Amino acid sequence: MALVSLREVSVAFGGPAVLDRVSLSIEKGERSCVTGRNGEGKSTLLKVIAGILEPDGGEVIREKGCRIAYVGQEVPVSDATLSGGQLKRRQIEAALLEKPDLLLLDEPTNHLDIETIEWLERSIRRMHAAVLFVTHDRAFLKRVATRVLDLDRGELAGWNCDYATFIRRKADLLADEAVYWERKSKKLAQEEAWIRRGVKARTTRNEGRVAALMELRREFAARRGAVGTSSFGIAAAETSGMLVLKAENVSFAYDGGEAIVKDFSCKILRGERIGIVGGNGSGKTTLLNLLTGRLAPTSGTVTPGARVETVYLDQLRGSLDPEKSVLANIAEDRDEVQVGGVRKHVYSYLQDFLFTPQRARTPVKALSGGERARLVLAKRFMDPGNLLVLDEPTNDLDIETLELLEEQLMSYSGTLLLVSHDREFLDHVVTSCIVLTGGGETVQTAGGYAEARRALDSARARQEAAERRDAPPAREPAQNDAPPVKRKLSYKEQRELEGLPGRIEALEKEIAALEAALGDPSLYAREPAKAAEFAARLEPARAELDAAETRWLELSEV
Repeated sequence: MALVSLREVSVAFGGPAVLDRVSLSIEKGERSCVTGRNGEGKSTLLKVIAGILEPDGGEVIREKGCRIAYVGQEVPVSDATLSGGQLKRRQIEAALLEKPDLLLLDEPTNHLDIETIEWLERSIRRMHAAVLFVTHDRAFLKRVATRVLDLDRGELAGWNCDYATFIRRKADLLADEAVYWERKSKKLAQEEAWIRRGVKARTTRNEGRVAALMELRREFAARRGAVGTSSFGIAAAETSGMLVLKAENVSFAYDGGEAIVKDFSCKILRGERIGIVGGNGSGKTTLLNLLTGRLAPTSGTVTPGARVETVYLDQLRGSLDPEKSVLANIAEDRDEVQVGGVRKHVYSYLQDFLFTPQRARTPVKALSGGERARLVLAKRFMDPGNLLVLDEPTNDLDIETLELLEEQLMSYSGTLLLVSHDREFLDHVVTSCIVLTGGGETVQTAGGYAEARRALDSARARQEAAERRDAPPAREPAQNDAPPVKRKLSYKEQRELEGLPGRIEALEKEIAALEAALGDPSLYAREPAKAAEFAARLEPARAELDAAETRWLELSEV
């Protein structure tokens, strides 16, 4: 028996059904990702399965005794002393401790830093429970999901394949759908022309044709067409000077606290796309604010270049008024907006961000998280600038909008400063990284996340080595201490010891090969999936090598 079964489940919130007679079975041990556009009903589906939301129709059948743990998008603020990422991790840890049969995760990577995301990936892969999750993080999706569920216009389709195969099959399905409706449209046009010619349609011979025409009209009236794709662009202001900004020996600490940024210097030149990488609480947003003049350094200087115009998108979406409509947030009471020096009707502009006229009149507080993220982009990208500063722009964006944002950023003629925990987004967009390694220290690297991760690993290794050097020496045995009794290795331990040198050598070769491959800049453009796979394997391989060496030392000393 399935853990949970949905039979003909429907949910609507006063408009078209977000779940339209959906059926689904969730089996033990499967790891499924729900994909779909923002506002399609992915979160609603998880809440129905969790029992938080009752469907309008259909039934939800749960196996007797089935334990379900649910972690939603919102992070409850129970301690103001903890960051959003720390609170999110606590939520997930609490869910894991319940040892559920089914774990439901709605955008679990939001707010988490990359190391915590990788911890979550490992935790889920080790679980025996079923996992159903919603995510925009493509790297997380690829490494965790064994099944893809696609929610599109109220209908749910299941695909037992990897994400790349799903993308191809989905594209084929949409192409087939377009052909189907094109044929239907031609048929409708022919039949409408026939009925208008005044043929005596009420004769017995023609009653069937008239009935078929009425049914065709009803089918077209009920049709829910595929939502178009986002088509926004990023306007750039007048070109800045070659030097965008210069930081010299910048340090910052809050009153009485430890240094968050220590003796940081850099020159940022026009056209650079720079990622800022580090763990939660490492000071990424603080560094952004120092570089853009929103925060004054404790010591050192930040000097902007000539003709620099900054557009800043913060991760809190604080520029939106939740009580006002989408329309009012963009244009107040105006009918037109100016984008890149061109006047455009506000409804047309919002359509570029997938807001229909009806949705444009909706209060912001009624929007999904992804719709709010798109609205922030719409508002910020109206302002032309030549220094674009984005703090976690990918949170809540659906994958299609995220990929369009990638394309626009790669062709953006200005300069980009970007904080993100999305590994693929960083690898695709940035040309260099500033890595916050802890204690206010920074390292600057060329390339995307893979290179930044190597810098983080190297910094951590140096720190651990320094801690071992600074550790107090072991206590010398007193004269009257009895000599330790040396035990013998068991047969199993002896075999393990004999096999460890070969294991260590194999891991060393694997790590060297991975590092050599990741050191080739062309790999990221030529085979991005392979680059991501190598980068994902590198840390576990190093951890396995450390464990093998430690075990060899333990057994050798017996």
